[in-house]
Amino acid sequence: MFASVGIAVALAGCSQQGPAPPAAPSASAQAAANEAAADRELKLYQDMLAKHAEDLAAPVGQDIVQKYPGTSAAAEVQKTLAQVEATAKSKAEHERLANLWYYQTANVDGMQSTASIYSSEPAGADRVRLVLRRHVKWGQSVYLFAPDGSKGFVCKDLCNVAMRLDGKHENWKAYLPKTGEPAMFIKDDKRFIAAMQKARTIEMDVTGREHGKETLKFEVGGYDAAKFAPLPKK
Repeated sequence: MFASVGIAVALAGCSQQGPAPPAAPSASAQAAANEAAADRELKLYQDMLAKHAEDLAAPVGQDIVQKYPGTSAAAEVQKTLAQVEATAKSKAEHERLANLWYYQTANVDGMQSTASIYSSEPAGADRVRLVLRRHVKWGQSVYLFAPDGSKGFVCKDLCNVAMRLDGKHENWKAYLPKTGEPAMFIKDDKRFIAAMQKARTIEMDVTGREHGKETLKFEVGGYDAAKFAPLPKK
């Protein structure tokens, strides 16, 4: 009887151990799995590049290099990743600058087209607008428009406005409208627009009736001339 009890205990001990855990994959099997996974992501990376979607391809490429180092896919990605990241960054910045501009065509005592951008400095409620305008009656003009409720700018007769176009110092003539709006017009509008199209940033030193002297900064690099409708031909 004691023997049968011993056998039962031994059997119970065996049954409590359960099945053995699966063996860990060998190094070669793991390497093969990594290669396969990296190849799948590489195809996605290459598909995005074919569509010129560098902004989407860059994080996929970074993931391949970080998760699957030493794979052939990682080596392939590293040939192009730096350039893809640079292109993605450049496109993002171009889109940011383009989105700073507003384009509108409306009937305001005749059809007019405007392209406008707010100052990045000062910001908030003190932002000033730079406006390019083409009107069927009034022609083309460029002006600064102060915030709503502001008293506008200080400018006697034909005044000088110091500007810096990408850091290059220039002086421009300006004048106030006779109608009393809180605006200041740049005299040589055609030359200003031509110069602006070549610039990324324009800084203007102005004097406001309320805030005194201040520097306005406009990030104009995203301007799209095709969206600023031309005047109708006479």
